[in-house]
Amino acid sequence: MIYKEYKYVDGDMFEQFIISGAAKLEKNVDEVNSLNVFPIPDGDTGDNMYRTIAGGIESMKSVTENSVTKKADALAEGMLFNARGNSGVILSQIFAGIAKGFNGVDVATVDDILSAINEGVKKAYSSVKPAVEGTILTVAREAVENIDRAAVDETIGELSAIFLRNMYTSLENTPELLHVLKEAGVIDSGGAGLYYIADGIADAINGNELETGLRKNGNATESVVDFSEFTEDSVLEYGYCTEFLLRLMNAKTDVANFDENVIIDYLKTIGDSIVAVKSGSIVKIHVHTMTPSKVLEFCQKFGEFLTVKIENMTLQHNETDKPKQKDVKTLPKVKRDRRKYASIVVCDGDGFKKLFVDLGVDVVIDGGQGKNPSINDFVQAFDEVNADNVFVFPNNSNIILAAEQAKKVYKGSKIFVLDTKNVGEAYSALAMLDYSYDDPKDVYDIFVENKDASTTVLICKATRDVTLNGIKVKTGEYIALIDKKIVVSNVDIKDTLAEVFEMNKKDIVTVFYGKAITSELKKDLSRYLNGNRGSIEVYEADGGQDTFDVIMIFE
Repeated sequence: MIYKEYKYVDGDMFEQFIISGAAKLEKNVDEVNSLNVFPIPDGDTGDNMYRTIAGGIESMKSVTENSVTKKADALAEGMLFNARGNSGVILSQIFAGIAKGFNGVDVATVDDILSAINEGVKKAYSSVKPAVEGTILTVAREAVENIDRAAVDETIGELSAIFLRNMYTSLENTPELLHVLKEAGVIDSGGAGLYYIADGIADAINGNELETGLRKNGNATESVVDFSEFTEDSVLEYGYCTEFLLRLMNAKTDVANFDENVIIDYLKTIGDSIVAVKSGSIVKIHVHTMTPSKVLEFCQKFGEFLTVKIENMTLQHNETDKPKQKDVKTLPKVKRDRRKYASIVVCDGDGFKKLFVDLGVDVVIDGGQGKNPSINDFVQAFDEVNADNVFVFPNNSNIILAAEQAKKVYKGSKIFVLDTKNVGEAYSALAMLDYSYDDPKDVYDIFVENKDASTTVLICKATRDVTLNGIKVKTGEYIALIDKKIVVSNVDIKDTLAEVFEMNKKDIVTVFYGKAITSELKKDLSRYLNGNRGSIEVYEADGGQDTFDVIMIFE
């Protein structure tokens, strides 16, 4: 259906337009991923943004009322809990502001739409400190800021056309505002993702809407459950993982003053691994229980369900307990006793996961370059550790914002997010783990002091030709990065290591080998490291990480 001459948007149209926007982004995910400043195989902006909006669409589809405000609220709620990566979190904040702008609007006019988008821009800018121009923020702001209202007729078709043109112009200009983009020869990836969403919305308005297809919640493939793992003679050992979104209803409770602890206190009597987070009139519930029917019955006293998912955890356990995963520490199934302090680390690689567990970390979240955990992943981890004070090590600059947003929505503990940008910083911070201090701020300060005392070098093969930081890089060369700056590029990995050693005159270096390092190359590098380092103490370990061939931590 063609909507370009319409002068309004109702709830059903809003849903259709958003789905088409997500589908356009889905089709172009790989292109958005490729707009990576650094020539390393970690581009994931497109995936992060798609998974964020796809999670919101799943929530939005559960709303049956033909109302823009209700559809937008559900979309924003779903995006919040599914947001991952900096661009995904910022995207969720844009739509949170849009939902606020549509408050009470069942059918939106052109002026309502412009007002809502302006609210989205304000919300996004307020969530990022400091706000960096030349990014998705700029593209969103300039797209609406440069609209001459007098030049727009009352149709949504004309509005979307002007909006899209403004966005394209802004996106083209991002390298002029952010030098690192210009140096790398790319436009901003987050802005590009937002442009594709807007382009897909315009397609739908003009009668060419798309449907999402390949990715379910952003995953290229869905795991297939093997029902043979639970037969007629099986015993329900682990209970059911029960998750749902509950819309609080004014007819049943005082929505504005509702305290989710009422639900938490009850769930403690029949389950564990409990998460209950209230945002507006929606409460997101997660619990492991033998009796999901009791959970649903109790919670329905306060509202009605938007989504419900119940999964047999015996099937989940059998999948995660297969030999290939038996050495990987995942989120625990049973809630722990309350303690004063706990820590959570994000990393990939079995070697690193085991290392952090050995250092005393309570929960390791699987993630890192190209595998960004969502806000919901952090919220569940906060609940799992069950501590008064929780220290979080995101270990990637693209994960810190999601951890900070999770901190804002979680009320059960005091959360301290350290701005660790790689596993080396977390390793140094946690190497002397000491919870003997009464004041959690003292523990935090010691972590920061230890983190700042080390230097981490990340080494991998370049994925494209580029000149950054004055260094010419050729595809396939080994590059070394320190603090997100390329400092070395060399054809030979040993020569790369030699140059790195010349830059770092410290006493101890710990070398972690990634998955791409073969056993023969590892032996060769080991001989080199232990034969040419003079008084420097060299320690070696298998990190098992995906992206970086070698990670070196100098202390």
